[in-house]
Amino acid sequence: MSDDRAAPPKVIAIANQKGGVGKTTTAINLATALAAIGQRVVVLDLDPQGNASTGLGVSRAQRRATSYDVIVAEQPMEEALIDTSVPGLALIPSDADLSGAEIELSNAPRRSYRLRHAIDRFRRALSAKGQRCDYVLIDCPPSLNLLTVNAMTASDSVLVPLQCEFFALEGLTQLMRTIELVRGNLNKTLDIQGVVLTMYDKRNNLSAQVAADVRDHFGDKVYDTVIPRNVRVSEAPSFGKPVLLYDLECSGSKAYLGLAKELVRQERRAADALAPA
Repeated sequence: MSDDRAAPPKVIAIANQKGGVGKTTTAINLATALAAIGQRVVVLDLDPQGNASTGLGVSRAQRRATSYDVIVAEQPMEEALIDTSVPGLALIPSDADLSGAEIELSNAPRRSYRLRHAIDRFRRALSAKGQRCDYVLIDCPPSLNLLTVNAMTASDSVLVPLQCEFFALEGLTQLMRTIELVRGNLNKTLDIQGVVLTMYDKRNNLSAQVAADVRDHFGDKVYDTVIPRNVRVSEAPSFGKPVLLYDLECSGSKAYLGLAKELVRQERRAADALAPA
């Protein structure tokens, strides 16, 4: 991930405690799409199921150092990085060992800051080596546990995948409450990066109604890009590939490319707003 331009990466937690909303799918394919448009990206798999690692084609045998080692054993992140088949995209994998992290850290001092300290060290290491990384995307587990709290404490913002189905908004209140608690007690600068609507079925009136309700509630925090329900997106992980490598021309691939471009534009607008006149 070497480059003459050294810049600290934007750290985004991809979180929703409800399973089956397209969280890991979004982490994998948004990261791939960002890499495809020239960004340097690290996916940090923080789910003990390790689905993001599998979906990026990294076998169990390749996972010699994992996010468990980073959080529990405080191993440097750069030592756990694995290059994927996507140029510009690296992975810190996960495995089942991570499921015991909450118990192992139960009495550890500042246990909610473990990942934040690791990412701070990673940023300093990148700067010292003159290496570039634009984004770190954290694939959180489908629960609001210590791992998710670590991710939010370490992140600049949270991206929320929300499926266009009837119960989509039910669990969102709890997630937003957790984000507010983290902001109030652990990470005062934590922001909502945005809400991305997933599994949208244009033939289904319910999808349109849910999308309208979410936009009414969150306004411009909801991305214009909508991820459609697409069989190629569902098939790709079984081949150990992001959908952009599995079928670049399908609607899911085009949607994730659109989301990546929208996110980069969002970041550029934010940077311009902060720039001195």
